[in-house]
Amino acid sequence: MPEQPFVLPEFYLPYPARLNPHLDRARAHSKAWARELDMIDVPQHGTVIWTEHDLDSHDYALLCAYTHPDAGAGELDLITDWYVWVFYFDDHFLELYKRTGDIESARGYLDRLELFMPTEGEITATPENPVEHGLADLWRRTVPHRTAGWRRRFAESTKALLDESLWELANINEGRLANPIEYVEMRRKVGGAPWSANLVEHSVHAEVPDAIAASRPMEVLRDCFADSVHLRNDLFSYQREVQDEGELSNGVLVFEKFLGLSTQQAADAVNDLITSRLHQFEHTALTEVPALFDEHCVDAAERAATFAYVKGLQDWQAGGHEWHLRSSRYMNDGAVTGRPGFGTSAARIFASVLATAPQRLRAYQATPFSAAGVPRPSVELPVPLRLSPHLPEARVRNVDWARRTGLLDGVVWDERKLRAADLPLCAAGTHPDATADTLDVTSDWLTWRSYADDYYPLVFGATRDLAGAKAATFRLPAFMPAAGAPMPAPATPLEAGLADLWPRTAAERRPAVRRAVETMTSSWLWELANQAQNRIPDPIDYVGMRRRTSGADLTLSLTRGHALPPALHRTRPVQTVENAATDVTSLINDLYSYRKEIQYEGELHNAVLVVRNFLNCTEERAFEVVTDLVHARAAEFEHAVATELPALYRDEATEEALLGFVQELRDWMAGTLHWHENSGRYTEPELAYHPAAIPAPAFGGPTGIGTSSLRISALLPTP
Repeated sequence: MPEQPFVLPEFYLPYPARLNPHLDRARAHSKAWARELDMIDVPQHGTVIWTEHDLDSHDYALLCAYTHPDAGAGELDLITDWYVWVFYFDDHFLELYKRTGDIESARGYLDRLELFMPTEGEITATPENPVEHGLADLWRRTVPHRTAGWRRRFAESTKALLDESLWELANINEGRLANPIEYVEMRRKVGGAPWSANLVEHSVHAEVPDAIAASRPMEVLRDCFADSVHLRNDLFSYQREVQDEGELSNGVLVFEKFLGLSTQQAADAVNDLITSRLHQFEHTALTEVPALFDEHCVDAAERAATFAYVKGLQDWQAGGHEWHLRSSRYMNDGAVTGRPGFGTSAARIFASVLATAPQRLRAYQATPFSAAGVPRPSVELPVPLRLSPHLPEARVRNVDWARRTGLLDGVVWDERKLRAADLPLCAAGTHPDATADTLDVTSDWLTWRSYADDYYPLVFGATRDLAGAKAATFRLPAFMPAAGAPMPAPATPLEAGLADLWPRTAAERRPAVRRAVETMTSSWLWELANQAQNRIPDPIDYVGMRRRTSGADLTLSLTRGHALPPALHRTRPVQTVENAATDVTSLINDLYSYRKEIQYEGELHNAVLVVRNFLNCTEERAFEVVTDLVHARAAEFEHAVATELPALYRDEATEEALLGFVQELRDWMAGTLHWHENSGRYTEPELAYHPAAIPAPAFGGPTGIGTSSLRISALLPTP
């Protein structure tokens, strides 16, 4: 056995590992089941995937006994069979397709597996290999006991787990290493932890209510669980995957190459990310899930079921770690391998909490309004800029509109700030082919969004008025009514601007615009909650939420002319290019607004600060990392356009729509960068909304010490 490439770090282990008493029965059952399905010692296309020794030494029954400690005997047998199947699939796919690089045969192989997991009705196809036989058997034994909602979620997560193996194979064939954001997102699907989360629901007989299953808190719990499981596996499997199999999909390798770290430093950084994700899991379970119950009127039984599911995810984390320490499948020399005795689990929990306390505390120790001395950003994008010829006239009309709707209130904004921001320049770059009228609407929407982005932290953040922010957010949809529905009288400039924009927005765009506004403004409540706690976000949670807080969906819903059919828009290649473009524009904003937000506004939601806190590095180094992320995401965008989108060109009309969609995203990125380089919103940070920079109100009224709160109160809705 070669020497280990790094020393395993000290893990955060907040939950005790417990062992299911039915382990021996599950071992015997799973071996008999695997043998019956020809998974043991039976060649597949001339290759023996597993010997009996392989199955025994991997000990998947031990994994399931640790990760499902409270499952009954029959339930543990079923769960163990599922894990035997999924690991066999992984090794079967490796031998037949990853080692050969035969991507076309791999695609046909994966397409057939869908035949054996129908969400409704019976399986009609005939299995042809152990993977198909196993899936058909397991599907029949599992799904009849679950609701339609669970069957749908489980089918989706199983399909994602299977299909995303093609992404790994394509990267191996190209010798391509993913960037960190891409890797974490794809690892959730390839690694199968969302699939494991579905099986947790099954094993504890407690399904998450459909009303909240797709909510942000439940998504965060699933994602934190998935990321922690997968990154932990990356640490233990680095030696086998990277050094033996030539695998590129490993978080340690990704950190090593992207951040320029040694293998040991990269392993430590991955472990820090695991710790951060577990901290985020706990924060969400304790602070967001109870509020979610109240918001959706979840009854007592459903609350108990949800918390049983949360506890099941915690059990999986603890048990999965314990199994990695013992399985011969992984690198674990020097790790604790003795069976936990009485009191030892508690001692390990205490030691791990103590060791990771500095990382947890660092997230709450930001110093608002600290000096920011980073250089001006240097971002280069391989996309040309195009500007609308209607820009000069749009600038004039935009100022008139803002004055008419009350946005130039002298508290949040005045005319100088509006003209310096130059939102029509942004619209002209992101929507270069717009007519004069359409450019006006886009300019005014971007102006409203930017005003609202300043309004929330100034009016609600400074006073920690989360209830007021929720009430204001709750009122906004009333100013985007369905056709023919009445609209209330606006009580603030924020509402007046929205009330004016809605009837000017094209009817076919309104549903997408309304969803985008609701998503964006709701995400600002998350920012306000973090601000109230002085909490710097977890880096992965931040990237996901940044796509919402930036209002990217709003911009795209206004500028997109090539609307794709929903089924096409949901495909992985389309989501890849859209998410990459969204991250490019959002991270560009963080780079250019860093000084304004950190030094003048006391903000915590900026990627540079998030990276600086996570890596515990200098401001300059964090700035470099975020700049590298922008360039990496832009490169990923172009790579996906060149290599993945063509597979979706079913006919000439589809190809034309996709190419138009890509051009709109390129215009969005180029226009966004050009605006940030030239807008006074970022080149004149003294115009930020720091209270000291708030000008006297144009409408008259008191001035001097203590009067700014009176001016702010004038912006609040009338009760």
